[in-house]
Amino acid sequence: MLILSEDVVQATVGRADAVAAVESVFAAMATGGAWNFPVVREAIGHADALYGFKSGFDRSTLTLGVKSGGYWPGNAARGLTNHQSTVLLFDPDTGRPCALVGGNYLTVLRTAAASAVSIRHLARPDAKVLGIVDAGHQAPFQLRATVEQRPIERVIA
Repeated sequence: MLILSEDVVQATVGRADAVAAVESVFAAMATGGAWNFPVVREAIGHADALYGFKSGFDRSTLTLGVKSGGYWPGNAARGLTNHQSTVLLFDPDTGRPCALVGGNYLTVLRTAAASAVSIRHLARPDAKVLGIVDAGHQAPFQLRATVEQRPIERVIA
């Protein structure tokens, strides 16, 4: 099984890659060629943590995977990010695991890419103002994704 650390993922996957991948899978989902399975998310009853699974399958690329992750509010005091995620990819022909991928960077990249695709297709072409609610860890990724799609002149956070 291939194991890709957060460092390898950050060195390999760029914003443009993420936007292209998200746009492709959104298109596949619109035509029934890809889908997400129901999300499972629960409080684990320890460390005030929330933990969950998101999974899906893209028939066009034969990509089958699950993201396991959650929120640990005490991590900041430990010098860690509060959100922790790992992605496990499977061989769709056999069900065997084929890759374990650090998912923290992928999570922020994918979230921003989904916004970029939405902005590209839904926002007015002359949009110049961006409002960001809760300017936390995700905010810089959202800002970069937006300014790559529209000529933003003002940001309200």
